[in-house]
Amino acid sequence: MSRHPSVKWAQRSDKIYITVELPDAKDVKHKLEAEGKFLFNATRDNVAYEVDLELFDKIDVEQSKANVGVRSIIYVIQKAEKKWWSRLVKQEGKPPAFLKVDWDKWVDEDDEKGGADMDFGDMDFSKLGMGGDDFDMDLPKDDEEENEGEEKETTEEPVTSATDEAKKLECFLEP
Repeated sequence: MSRHPSVKWAQRSDKIYITVELPDAKDVKHKLEAEGKFLFNATRDNVAYEVDLELFDKIDVEQSKANVGVRSIIYVIQKAEKKWWSRLVKQEGKPPAFLKVDWDKWVDEDDEKGGADMDFGDMDFSKLGMGGDDFDMDLPKDDEEENEGEEKETTEEPVTSATDEAKKLECFLEP
């Protein structure tokens, strides 16, 4: 009986990316069928690995490519029709446990069409409470008002430990 390697996938409107994660794979064999069949076989440490997927829709076998690397086997599969698939496999319901989304390569349908420009429309960012121009971490609020307009010369001793830093910050925490 064969094992299943970890398989990651992502898509664009015109292609599917499938990455079979199987370091040091030997005797790698793969087959694509136009009806949407993806077959993969390999061995590692005398253990057979296999992936047999019925893809969601038809593919263009001639325009598809594969690259066998040391750590993984990467497939770029051309879709027969340029459209977004709702899932990778034809089977509805929960996908196989070895099949995961490749978030490193994933692009949403809206992002591919140019919607990634982040149009925030009429959103008012001033109501998000992100701070204002009167915020100054260097001085407590009371000292800031008293010394407004005065230049104050300060000399700070170097901090030698986290305890010294905590002692300096205590004055800010006491009411």
